[in-house]
Amino acid sequence: MKQTIITISREFGSGGHFIGEEVSKRLGIPFYDKNIIQQIAEKTGFSEDFVKEQSEYAPSKNMFAYAFVGRDHTGSSLSDRIYAAQTQVIRNLAEKGSCIIIGRCADYILKDRPDTYHIFVYGDEYEKISRTQQLFNLSEKDARAMNRDMDKKRRLHYEYYTDRKWGRAENYDISLNSSTFGIDGCVEIIKEVAVNKSL
Repeated sequence: MKQTIITISREFGSGGHFIGEEVSKRLGIPFYDKNIIQQIAEKTGFSEDFVKEQSEYAPSKNMFAYAFVGRDHTGSSLSDRIYAAQTQVIRNLAEKGSCIIIGRCADYILKDRPDTYHIFVYGDEYEKISRTQQLFNLSEKDARAMNRDMDKKRRLHYEYYTDRKWGRAENYDISLNSSTFGIDGCVEIIKEVAVNKSL
């Protein structure tokens, strides 16, 4: 298999992380998600907890929040510094060889690489809520609220740092409904595309 980079963006509760992790095992290529946080923290000097929150989520559920964050003399905020470091880390990972990268605007950051395939994973609301309930031991009401809030903060962060709409089909090579195909079905589809397109 030639070098192949796969980015996976996903709705909260859709199972996108687990799909990416399993594709990486079956293809035998590195998987990057939370381990990116450590590299960003090392570059910026910020704590991993701070980077985790800032590297994929908006500071609140309102786009106007970006107008009120603190900025230095160059006009850059802490979020801007983290995004710049994140961009560098993701590009460096792609240069190293085949891999799977989860979230963090990777589809946009690597949009000009011809060896990269961009996937968006979504799902039916009931199944996403059920998965979140199980993972975080929440009530149905709290899981529904968590899914909604996390998706909104992901969308605002993505749209603030890119010129695209989060989740729009034209931004991705494939959009997969994990409720229709199942986790394993999505894994097989991505694996087949990666193998056949890179021969």
